[in-house]
Amino acid sequence: MQNAEGMSKEQREALDTLFRNGPLDIGGDHVQQREIFTRMLTSRPLPEDVVLTPGRLGDIPVLEIDIDGVTPDGTLLWFHGGFYVFGSARTSAGLASNLARRTRTRVILVDYRLAPEHPFPAAPDDALAAYRALLGETKSGNPAPIAVVGESAGAGLAGALLVRAREQNLPMPAAGVLFSPYADLTLSGASMTTKIAVDPSFTPDAIAVRAKDYTGAADPADPLISPVFANLRGLPPLLIQAGSNELLLDDAVRLAARAAADDVPVTLEVTPGVPHLFQAFAPMLDEGEAALSRVTEFLHAAFTLPPRARTTARPHPDNVEPNG
Repeated sequence: MQNAEGMSKEQREALDTLFRNGPLDIGGDHVQQREIFTRMLTSRPLPEDVVLTPGRLGDIPVLEIDIDGVTPDGTLLWFHGGFYVFGSARTSAGLASNLARRTRTRVILVDYRLAPEHPFPAAPDDALAAYRALLGETKSGNPAPIAVVGESAGAGLAGALLVRAREQNLPMPAAGVLFSPYADLTLSGASMTTKIAVDPSFTPDAIAVRAKDYTGAADPADPLISPVFANLRGLPPLLIQAGSNELLLDDAVRLAARAAADDVPVTLEVTPGVPHLFQAFAPMLDEGEAALSRVTEFLHAAFTLPPRARTTARPHPDNVEPNG
C-alpha cells in the first residue's frame, strides 16, 4: 500500500509535468497568451452551487462569487494573477470559490485594467477605487468582515493596496492573504536564478518581458510596484504562502521579512517541492488542500478577533506630508 508521502510525490510530479507540457508561454505575444491563459483556467466547470454575479464596485468591474445556500460571514476582496498582463476575475473563480465555501464568505473578484494597454498605476488605482467602494458599502466604514486576497501579481497588488490605504488613512481590512506574491519587479531575488531548474512554469526572461509591460516608464523599485521595498508598518495580519519550486520564492520570503521588520503580524509558509500557485490544484494535490485549510483557519481567526485587536490605519511619520 502506498504511503501518503509516496502519493504526494506522484501528485507533485504529475503537476510538474502538466505545467512543463502546457501551451502557455508567459513571455510570448500578450494577446495570444491571454487567450491561452484564460482557456487553461476556465476549462473546468465550477461546482453547481457556485453563483457568479457580474457587477461594479464603484466604477470598477467585478465578479461576485457566492455559494448557494450559504449566508456569508465576511467578504474577500480578491485580485487575480497573470503578471498584470493576463487573467481576469473569471480566471480566479475556481480557487476563489473553493476558499469561499471553506470560509463561508462572499468573494468579490476585481477586474483591474491590464498592461501593456494600461501600465502602472492603472492596476493600483483600480484596486484602491474598489476598496473605497467596498468600505462605502459597509456604511459605517468598519472593514472588520473584509480580507484582501491576491494571487501572484494580484498578491503584489493586494500589498500595494494595503500600503496606499494606510497612506490615505483608510480603515484596514481584518487580514491579507497573499498566494505566491509577485512583489519585486526589479527581479533581484536570488530565487530568480537558483530556482530556474525546478520552476516548471516560468523563466526569468519571460517574467522580465511582462515586468516591462507593466512598469512602462516607471521605476520598478517603486514601493507600489514592488512591495518588498515598501514601508509596511500599520498593515493588518498577513498570511503569505509560496512553493519552494518557484522563481518568485524570494519575493514571498523578502516580503514577509519586510513585514516582520515593520512590526506587522505575519505568517510565512513555504511548501517544499511544489510550484507557483499550487493551492489552485488542491483537488489533485495534498499540499494544496493542506495550504487552503491553513488559510481557512487564518481567516476564521482574523474575522473573530475583537474589534480593538484589529489593526487600524495610522499615519506613519514617513507618510505625513507638510500642510496636511
